[in-house]
Amino acid sequence: MPVLLTFGDSNTHGTPPIVERGAYFRFGADIRWPQVCARALGPEWELAEEGLPGRTAQFPDLVMGAHMNGQDGLKIALQSHGPIDVLTVMLGTNDVKARFSATPEAVTAGIAGLVDYALSLEMQARHGGFKVLLISPPPVEEVGPIAGEFLGAAARSRGLAARYAALAAARGIGFLDAGKVISVSPQDGIHFEPAAHKTLGLAVAEAVRAL
Repeated sequence: MPVLLTFGDSNTHGTPPIVERGAYFRFGADIRWPQVCARALGPEWELAEEGLPGRTAQFPDLVMGAHMNGQDGLKIALQSHGPIDVLTVMLGTNDVKARFSATPEAVTAGIAGLVDYALSLEMQARHGGFKVLLISPPPVEEVGPIAGEFLGAAARSRGLAARYAALAAARGIGFLDAGKVISVSPQDGIHFEPAAHKTLGLAVAEAVRAL
């Protein structure tokens, strides 16, 4: 069976739009976009979900923990699962938080590290070769109960898609601009509503087929 590994943050995990800070919720498998994608690909596909709320492309988080650094997380994921056939990477939303204040170029540099590790001879040989689909997350909106954490993030996040697209072209991998098919919830400006999960899952399935 072909295996799809979805690597990302809370939007890959399936965190609903935040109403109350500190409360933990997760959409069910009937809603989460990785599950929608896997069902659209067909019953012959196996899914490995690797979404961690708070995960960044490259930064340890003083508040949420050093394990939020996706550079370490991807190594663990690729050495835990396998062999895989397709890897999707959708990160960058947390990197534009105020406490990191990373420029679009800096966020893209972190993404480049993840892509280069995935494409490394060691990882490709370990899994017998696999394709990579880079997904640019939809831009952030500074609204709702966690807007303060994302001060200035709206402008920074709007600079990601073009840079991710250029990186994907340079590395010869697939690319999907999620901001062209969905938008974030007006409830918290970060997470996706159920309808957006469905739309994104179907779009990712189409992009996976095109790899």
